[in-house]
Amino acid sequence: MSKIIYTHTDEAPLLATYSLLPLIEAYAGKAGVEFETRDISLAGRILAQFPERLRAEQRIGDALSELGELANDPSANIIKLPNISASVPQLKAAIAELQQQGYDVPNLPEDPQTEDEKDIAARYDKVKGSAVNPVLRQGNSDRRAPGAVKAYAKAHPHRMGDWSADSKTRVATMGANDFRSNEKSFISPAADVLRIELVDADGDVTVLKEKLPVLEGEVIDATFMSAKALDAFLAETVQQAKDEGILFSAHLKATMMKVSDPIIFGHVVKTFFAPVFAQFGEDLAAAGLSANDGLGAIYAGLGALDNGAEIAAAFEKAIADGPSLAMVNSDKGITGLHVPSDIIIDASMPAMIRGGGHMWGPDGEEADALAVIPDSSYAGVYQAAIDDCRLNGKLDPATMGTVPNVGLMAQKAEEYGSHDKTFEIPVSGTVRVVNSAGEVVLEHAVESGDIWRACQTKDAPIRDWVKLAVTRARLSNTPAIFWLDETRAHDANLIAKVRQYLPEHDTDGLDIRIMAPAEATTLSFERIRRGEDTISVTGNVLRDYNTDLFPILEVGTSAKMLSVVPLMAGGGLFETGAGGSAPKHVQQLVEEDYLRWDSLGEFFALAASFEHLAQTTGNAKAKVLADTLDAATAAFLENDRSPGRKLGTIDNRGSHFYLGLYWAQELAKQTDDAELSAAFTPLAEKLSAEEETIVGELIAVQGRPVDIGGYYRPDDAKASAVMRPSATLNAALASL
Repeated sequence: MSKIIYTHTDEAPLLATYSLLPLIEAYAGKAGVEFETRDISLAGRILAQFPERLRAEQRIGDALSELGELANDPSANIIKLPNISASVPQLKAAIAELQQQGYDVPNLPEDPQTEDEKDIAARYDKVKGSAVNPVLRQGNSDRRAPGAVKAYAKAHPHRMGDWSADSKTRVATMGANDFRSNEKSFISPAADVLRIELVDADGDVTVLKEKLPVLEGEVIDATFMSAKALDAFLAETVQQAKDEGILFSAHLKATMMKVSDPIIFGHVVKTFFAPVFAQFGEDLAAAGLSANDGLGAIYAGLGALDNGAEIAAAFEKAIADGPSLAMVNSDKGITGLHVPSDIIIDASMPAMIRGGGHMWGPDGEEADALAVIPDSSYAGVYQAAIDDCRLNGKLDPATMGTVPNVGLMAQKAEEYGSHDKTFEIPVSGTVRVVNSAGEVVLEHAVESGDIWRACQTKDAPIRDWVKLAVTRARLSNTPAIFWLDETRAHDANLIAKVRQYLPEHDTDGLDIRIMAPAEATTLSFERIRRGEDTISVTGNVLRDYNTDLFPILEVGTSAKMLSVVPLMAGGGLFETGAGGSAPKHVQQLVEEDYLRWDSLGEFFALAASFEHLAQTTGNAKAKVLADTLDAATAAFLENDRSPGRKLGTIDNRGSHFYLGLYWAQELAKQTDDAELSAAFTPLAEKLSAEEETIVGELIAVQGRPVDIGGYYRPDDAKASAVMRPSATLNAALASL
């Protein structure tokens, strides 16, 4: 049997798996393709860290480490669904739920002091943020809108908000004393082991990281953001938003940038509520209530304080006195400062641009906003997009071109602010990066509270990235732009390597350029308005940003992208899109037994996975599965079988039924494999004949609350029963 690994993840994608995977397994089994699941959910990752505290029947393997090893195997074929990139509030909530379910996992230490507490904190550090992605991504990213999705968007364009030439919406960014401006970079001349240390004013040395192995040709960066400059900048932006009468909104990535951005988010909260923290900061700190966790976590803990009501009133007064806040949910009073993971830049900024430069205000109405993006590294990308829309009006999905992405991410490339090389500086002094010979290769004078970070980008992934960019440009005959800024230290080193490796490939007749990100944005917008395509070739963070920005504008969502990671060892990783709206979908399912999650990304990833399997194993039946699934997905889109927007229409489960119907019909009528045709003809006939009955069974359950046994770790039996309510469909699949 050929084997595909299907990941068990979180939230709406996990719930959809309970419905979709049995269908996939039934169909693929007829082609000799077997599926195995690996649990990389947040709850699963937590449990894997503490086996010694669990009963034998509660223990689970460390699936993430296992998949990390598999990603370096040429036979790897992994379908990766969106998972929670855990912020601290999400981590705490998952821990609490697991404890309620009878798992003896420890609380997250707020300020670890003992060796045991430090050990627990270190284990949880392996779970926080986008811990999954660097482990699995042993290749660079090739992400694009499939032709069927682009054709559907042109035929059925999604709504775009109107832009006014008088729009006050803009980006505010530091531009000085931030990560961008303080960056230093060097290329390691040989394999070495570096050390990161902090030297205080008295000459005392604190080792921040003892051993940092590097390879020859590896790009090493270091930089910091000044806490004083950040606070001054934030105070200015709060006042600017109030003076200009526009919404104040902070756009960070407190999930992926799991160390740096929660700290920056905390600075935003403390600055916006400066009078409250001046008066009650000691009380909040003593109660373990941190601005880094957001206003929501603070409110939740005020009930335990004797003066909690007084502090809550002070927060409400500060909200009333300050600029209007951009809201996550105006009906429930949830602001953008409530939860650090609620407003994530790569989803929030494209939504603002698509919506005519508006965000939701406290009154439930749309309004212009000041988008506060403290670090200036990529803030100019969004300002360039805003400038284009203010000048030229909204984009037209019916005519616009596309901007696929080739992203540098292999072997933890450019993992900024998300790992054990990011520090909040405890005392003023100098941070030095020292090589094994004792030579200082990078250093910064820092002050207490500054955020210092280093990152690594290995040479082999850069070389592979250049190769992938040329390959995609050649295959699609599309111009490709490397989004690199020669005035930035890291980018200058990457530009040198790009120019070194491009001559290794046949680039005759290709249009390949290097442009700073803001200028590349402007050109890409000019081209898509003319219906022209442009490949964006970017580093890791911009890969994340661009693969939301352009898809959200082009096709309405990033969940419908085809995301292929050709692993450097020869295997394949197939990602299924974004999960940013997953929490709202879970809430609706629990309240109304209706799941709006669209599994289209899973369909595309699955077809690519089958195709890769056929190419690497010689399984001709897998190629038939891939081709017929592509055809079925095109029919799915043409017949508009994605989940509806309201009760009484088909939801995620109904969309799976229709995919199964169209797929069975395509398998039945294809002529490449008579055995598969014979196997699926009866199923196609049965599903077609029972369509009305099956849809009726799926819709009949809607409108009432359901119990799935948990948010972070649902009960398998309960969730499966909820997600497979059609006895007729279940029996038809079992007949295979």
